[in-house]
Amino acid sequence: MAEKEELETFLVQAGNRSDDQKTGAVSTPVYFSTAYRHHGLGESTGYDYARENNPTRDVLQAALSKLENGVQAFALSSGMAAIQLVFSKFRSGDQIVISDDLYGGSFRYFDDLHHNYAIDFISWDGQDTEFLQKAVAKPQVKAVWLETPSNPTMKLIDIQKTAEIAHQHETEVIVDNTFYTPIIQRPLDEGADVVVHSATKYLGGHNDILAGAVVCKSAENAAIYERNLMTTGAVLDPFSCWLLIRSLKTLPLRMEKHEKNAQELVTALEKEPLVTQVLYPGHGGMISFYLRDAGLVDQFLRHLRVISFAESLGGVESLVTVPATQTHADLTEEQRQKKHITKNLLRLSVGIENSQDLIKDIQQALAKSAEYSHNQVTSTEG
Repeated sequence: MAEKEELETFLVQAGNRSDDQKTGAVSTPVYFSTAYRHHGLGESTGYDYARENNPTRDVLQAALSKLENGVQAFALSSGMAAIQLVFSKFRSGDQIVISDDLYGGSFRYFDDLHHNYAIDFISWDGQDTEFLQKAVAKPQVKAVWLETPSNPTMKLIDIQKTAEIAHQHETEVIVDNTFYTPIIQRPLDEGADVVVHSATKYLGGHNDILAGAVVCKSAENAAIYERNLMTTGAVLDPFSCWLLIRSLKTLPLRMEKHEKNAQELVTALEKEPLVTQVLYPGHGGMISFYLRDAGLVDQFLRHLRVISFAESLGGVESLVTVPATQTHADLTEEQRQKKHITKNLLRLSVGIENSQDLIKDIQQALAKSAEYSHNQVTSTEG
């Protein structure tokens, strides 16, 4: 991975000299044009139609590619559009090994692919290498898809070991790197073939951009995705591209603060009697924790004053989510129980506010939820 100083400098400077010959603008311009004028037959500026390419999007994609150390990146209209692009190369009858703890939207999409397009999925716990060896040995298995850390139970999977096993059988490894970002983890450097991001989250970082990203290690994959994306058209619009370039400039600073705050909150949560277990992978800004019982959840959420009860993650503002009723609501109750996604599990995206303010907010909300619960019991007994 690039040295921290080198990465910070690169991101701050991303796009800063893209307009030197015209105006010398420090901030890269936003090109809204969907059409580009040609001087004559066979003469092109390199830009023909905005679905194919756009100067602002090109700057963003170059930055994303270097950030993940890939050969080419694609900026898409959402994280799910990014996942869909990756799966556009697979066909009916193909099988994909997937880690068993994933974003709920991924499960929903994979279920659709299974029922409507005859692509099959093999669930893997992310740890059993013998199981993985047997799975990828099947000729119909084309890829391994994983999240590390996983959403929402924060399981870690060894990318390098997974890639070593998968590549023995020419099976690709695709990693959703949304939670850690390239600041903490670069999957392509660890052997993965493709990286996916919901850029709505940490890469955007301000809860104001809907975006996705795909980064490839090989030119072969890049050529396939480029053609498929040009055909289907789920590209990121120019203004969102510009916003994402702007956001990347502060990504190292934000991730440092997210992580510092998260580590302080983990220490505080582990001391709370109403919190039975804290799940934290050691890095990053995502924490999951279990309250003593599900009856405390609603009042805890209602009494938060700094942290917002909202479904997204990775922004500068702290957000808390209930996966069982929000991000993973489409799973069956049996599936959720198997994955330990119970109604008393909360997922906390730690923002960059003052850490003590966040700790106090959690403490007062827990205290008030406990008081409410006690009063309810007393009232019932009376």
